[in-house]
Amino acid sequence: MHDVVRQFGGGNMFPAFYIFGKQIGMYGVCAVLGFLVSGFVGSKLARRRGISTEDLILVTLSAAIGLFIGGHILFGLTNFDKLIKLFGMIGSISFGSFLYCLGVIFGGSVFYGGLLGGIAAVSVYCRVSHSVDRTDMLDVMAVCVPLFHTFGRIGCFLGGCCYGLPCSFGFTVTENPFNPAICGVSRFPVQLVEAGFNLIIFFVLLSLSRRLRLRGQMMYVYFLIYPVVRFSLEFLRGDEIRGIWFGLSTSQWISIALFVFALIRVLMSIGRTPEPVDDGDAEKVQCN
Repeated sequence: MHDVVRQFGGGNMFPAFYIFGKQIGMYGVCAVLGFLVSGFVGSKLARRRGISTEDLILVTLSAAIGLFIGGHILFGLTNFDKLIKLFGMIGSISFGSFLYCLGVIFGGSVFYGGLLGGIAAVSVYCRVSHSVDRTDMLDVMAVCVPLFHTFGRIGCFLGGCCYGLPCSFGFTVTENPFNPAICGVSRFPVQLVEAGFNLIIFFVLLSLSRRLRLRGQMMYVYFLIYPVVRFSLEFLRGDEIRGIWFGLSTSQWISIALFVFALIRVLMSIGRTPEPVDDGDAEKVQCN
C-alpha cells in the first residue's frame, strides 16, 4: 500500500504544535482564526442589512459546507492526471489503497473552488429559505472573503504550501516534512504578498459597503480586483500542483473568467437606472 501511496504524494503540515498528543497544523489554526474574525465582521454587516442571527448562522454553515466541498473538488480536478492513473489501477490495488489515494488526490483545497462552492451554497440557501435576500448576503460575503483569505494565506506560508519561486531575497525553508524538495531553497514569499493584497481589498470593500446605496455591487467589485491580483501573483508561484493548462495555471484561467464575467455585468448595468435602497434599508446599510 505504501508503494502505491508514494505515487500520489502526501505528508504533514509544518510548522505544527501538539495538543494532547495530536498534531495541529498552523494552516488549520489560521483558517479557524480567519473564520472567527471574518464571521464577526460579517455579523456586523449583516445586522445593518436586517439579516437575523439565525439566518446568518445557517447561511454561514451553508457557505462553510460549500467552501469545503468546492475547494476539495477543484483540487482533485487539478490532479486529473493522477485521478485517471488511479482509476486505471483498479483491480491491481486493494480497495483500501484506492480509497487512501483518492483521499490524497482530493485532500487539498483550492481557493477558487471553495469560493464558488460557498457562493453556490449561499445562493441555494437564500432561494430555498426565502428569508434572506441573496443580494444582501452576497454583498456581505464579498467583504468577508478577502479578510478570511488573508488569514488563509498566512497559514499557507506557515504550512509551507503555495510557495513562491526561488529568489535571492526570499525566505529559506530549513525543514518542511510536507514537501522536503523545497527545503534549503530561498523562495519569494508570495503567500504573504497575497495576504497583504487581500487585506487591502477587504478595507476597500468594507469602505464601499458603508457608503454605497445600491445593492448587489460588492461581489462584482471583488471579482474585478482580486482576479487581477491572483493572475499576476500566479507567475511568482513555484508549486505546480495547482495544474497548468496552455501555459497558465488553473487559477489564472478562473481569474480571467471571473474578471470577464464581472466586467460584462458592470457594463450591462451602465445606463440602467438602478433600484435604490429605500430609506429604511439605507439606514441599515450605511454606517452610523
